[in-house]
Amino acid sequence: MIDFRLDEEYEALRKTVHDFAQNEVAPVIGGFYEREEFPYDLVAQMGRMGLFGLPFPEEFGGMGGDYFALCLALEELGRVDSSVAVTLEAGVSLGAMPIFRYGTPEQRERWLPALCAGEALGGFGLTEPGGGSDAGATRTTAVLDGGEWVINGSKSFITNSGTDITRLVTVTAVTGTKPDGGKEISAIIVPSGTPGFTVEPKYSKVGWNASDTHGLSFADCRVPAENLLGERGRGYAQFLSTLDEGRVAIAALSVGLAQGCVDECLRYVRERSAFGANIGSYQAIQFKIADMETRAHTARLAYYQAAAKLLRGEPFKKEASIAKLVSSNAAMDNARDATQIFGGYGFMNEFPVGRFYRDAKILEIGEGTSEIQRMLIARELGLR
Repeated sequence: MIDFRLDEEYEALRKTVHDFAQNEVAPVIGGFYEREEFPYDLVAQMGRMGLFGLPFPEEFGGMGGDYFALCLALEELGRVDSSVAVTLEAGVSLGAMPIFRYGTPEQRERWLPALCAGEALGGFGLTEPGGGSDAGATRTTAVLDGGEWVINGSKSFITNSGTDITRLVTVTAVTGTKPDGGKEISAIIVPSGTPGFTVEPKYSKVGWNASDTHGLSFADCRVPAENLLGERGRGYAQFLSTLDEGRVAIAALSVGLAQGCVDECLRYVRERSAFGANIGSYQAIQFKIADMETRAHTARLAYYQAAAKLLRGEPFKKEASIAKLVSSNAAMDNARDATQIFGGYGFMNEFPVGRFYRDAKILEIGEGTSEIQRMLIARELGLR
């Protein structure tokens, strides 16, 4: 029989992260957000809790868990704040996971222990200023010269790329031409501080203001040939696979935001009175919150199914795109409705729903726009 109940281990993890989010993150994150300041202390606490190592084997300093465990943690963090949640999500799925999946034993030994401990962060440089969703239009180049890759180009919107604990960024670059004339795209690890690697000033963003996002530039940046990650010419394919997993994680984060909107509205409507009655007694408010809960519930089931197929080793591309599409839409819709329920207070940074509203939109864009998800779903249905 189908059973969506969490087993004892998953439930214990969920509760632990829930308590951390409510007791440690919620009281302070608003200040970090308004100051646009990266929350190093919170990240360090998550590292000590083992959250950055959740899906990795113990031999690399991980917790020996799985990707669904990471998703549960992201949902609970997302119920309180998306900046903290996306720092974990990107640190694991974009920073450490490609090294775990495709790295050599030496690369894993060098990088994974610190990444799993949350003592270091990694980023992945895929998007370029003129590329956007067209990641295949990569213009950054890497040429082998005397046992070194010489990298030139630029990347944009790269999470976790400029913090004090960022140790590396893996970048996609054109390393040659394929027999059919197309671009040969490979992935290369670039350690922070490498000469010729410049982290541009941080972006002024609409949301995710307590997370780290920068553009990157490379000018004759040299790294050893052994910094190639995975097979030469397979960088683009490797990252497409990484994105499939990441979409399940972003779906979980989105569900967290959607559920957080419900949480905040339930607290608010029980305290707020208007026209002589508690506003939670008005059917218009009740129906709106009922719709919000329905969206969060439905989206959670979508990412649960995608995660289940991922863990079983079954194809899950379509399910990942469905989960990401449904969940990000739920987050955006719930944030809008929550702000409406709060009225003028919803427009104030004093209340979390204002932050949720600003954070929700990027969930429909990052790690594949909603339009890209629809395209992928259609392809999986055989529509070309």
